[in-house]
Amino acid sequence: MKKFFETFANIWKIEELKNKILLTLGLLLVYRFGTQVTLPGIDATRLQALSDQTDQGIGWLINVFTGGAFSQASVFALGIMPYISASIVVQLMGIAVPYLQKLQNDGESGRKKMTQITRWLTIGITLIQGPGYIYNLYKQLPPDAFLLGFDDFSFLFSSVLILTTGTVFAMWLGEKITDKGIGNGISLLIMVGILANLPQSFIQEIQSRLAVGNGGPIMIVFEIIIWLLIIIACILLTMAVRKIAVQYARRSASGEYDASSVNGNRQWIPLKLNASGVMPIIFAQAIMFIPAAVAGLSSSDTAQSITATFSNIFGWEYNLVFALLIIIFTYFYTAITVPTNKMADDLKRSGGFIPGVRPGAETADYLDRIMSLITFPGSLFLAIIAIFPAIAVSLLGIQQGWAMFYGGTSLLIMVSVAIDTIQQVNSYLLNKQYDGLMKSGKNRKAIA
Repeated sequence: MKKFFETFANIWKIEELKNKILLTLGLLLVYRFGTQVTLPGIDATRLQALSDQTDQGIGWLINVFTGGAFSQASVFALGIMPYISASIVVQLMGIAVPYLQKLQNDGESGRKKMTQITRWLTIGITLIQGPGYIYNLYKQLPPDAFLLGFDDFSFLFSSVLILTTGTVFAMWLGEKITDKGIGNGISLLIMVGILANLPQSFIQEIQSRLAVGNGGPIMIVFEIIIWLLIIIACILLTMAVRKIAVQYARRSASGEYDASSVNGNRQWIPLKLNASGVMPIIFAQAIMFIPAAVAGLSSSDTAQSITATFSNIFGWEYNLVFALLIIIFTYFYTAITVPTNKMADDLKRSGGFIPGVRPGAETADYLDRIMSLITFPGSLFLAIIAIFPAIAVSLLGIQQGWAMFYGGTSLLIMVSVAIDTIQQVNSYLLNKQYDGLMKSGKNRKAIA
């Protein structure tokens, strides 16, 4: 514990790192403040029906990713999710559209153009989702929740414009955190929104357990232990790699030389067990929304049954389909994001080779085969963590709000963002000759 506080104190000794952390915290505070600002024309005291809609199920899931802004009818009600959707679309289109493929290979200039395309697509998606959100307000809220002075069109136009502006502003905050602060800004905005719901969910679970005949303090301690074990499992899933040994050809030299620079140097190619991160879960959840939305357009018994099945995110039918989709999308996303052919070409150009494997096409096939083998257990592990909230509700009788933090996208995002941020802080500390946060050791003396 003493070592931890010493390391934490060292962070504030590095002026640049301290300024980055303070800027990040300030921008996150601005975002959290915006989630509490209700859209003009809506009585903030009459939002109970909207809050009830987000108490559980899909509504709760959407509300979590917007940091509670969805249930507050906030100017940030759509959150950063339109930007995430636009990023996914652009990334997938990069496979099929030659122009986007060219931009991906153009280095920094291509990256800037891709970012600009993503921004414009974000605005387009928000303009589509905005009217849908306002329509949902009309359905959920009583007529007197809408203040006088707004007719239907003016309220719709102004609200969609404000929602679009709110999403663009949230996107700007995320990009500023990435450029000027610490960590990935967009991911941090999502994580802060998720964490905002954690205390309330935990308090509700405690109140439920302390009720007569519902487990008491022992069950609370047991649930916390299970939760910590799941967090450890998520960390292992996020950081696990399969190391592929790489040998570099020897270089000839004359006169005095350093033997380590002339003899063959062995390094590693780290292939991640879960190279796709949380993207398969996000893809799968997007697909799972479709059946209920389409079936809701019909009033037949079959349509009503489909709506009920795909609206119950804790039902076994929902989670069985959900797990299968996650496994499929894990293979799909890994295939498009891990360029084994490019890795093999880069290795060949740098004079490296995998022992026992010929450079070129054979190396690419070898890397592709290894990725396929490690992706299978990775996808199974990811699917189990994703459906664990449903398992927790069924087997342990945990409250649905608290169960959502027992796995799924919420927990994986929190773990992956926390690890990424800690690694960035760690690199600053090590560069300044201090002990890092992720590994203990002897104190390093600062270079004078």
